[in-house]
Amino acid sequence: MLSEPITLYKLMNLYMLKQVNFPLTNAQLTSFFLEKEYTTYFTLQQALSELQEAGLVRMEIVHNSTRYEITKEGEDTLSFFGKKISPAIIEDMDQYLKENRFRMRNEVSVISDYYKSTGPDYVVHCEIREGKETLIGLNLSVPDKEQAEFMCDQWRAKNQDIYSFVMKTLMSP
Repeated sequence: MLSEPITLYKLMNLYMLKQVNFPLTNAQLTSFFLEKEYTTYFTLQQALSELQEAGLVRMEIVHNSTRYEITKEGEDTLSFFGKKISPAIIEDMDQYLKENRFRMRNEVSVISDYYKSTGPDYVVHCEIREGKETLIGLNLSVPDKEQAEFMCDQWRAKNQDIYSFVMKTLMSP
């Protein structure tokens, strides 16, 4: 076992991020660590912050959601030190990812956010991603913040219907 628990938590985060081909949110990582009682919320946040500062993970904030992806440097670090994670912990992480992969991928593949435009309007940005590829992206101008927030919520609920409609409409002769 490692002499410093924070080092183990860093390696565990790198391992989980390496095992998936999509970013994981702070909430998804936190859920695993707290559910399995590996560490506290604050220690986990410290580990993630240190990983980001070291350039081992890339952080992106989208509509109040923080997402993490492993970098090449993080992969190199994991390949060098990953054997220090016990087989029992690896099994816990693999089982968690196996049971939750579909839900977790869906949570991060649908993105909606808004920002104030240079004029009086707001721009709502909606996306569906598959891994790192954008399947569809929409930017819509709306007159106020309330409508922008509502559209972001609607995108999360109705993105599949909207995507199907767009594809069907564009592919029809």
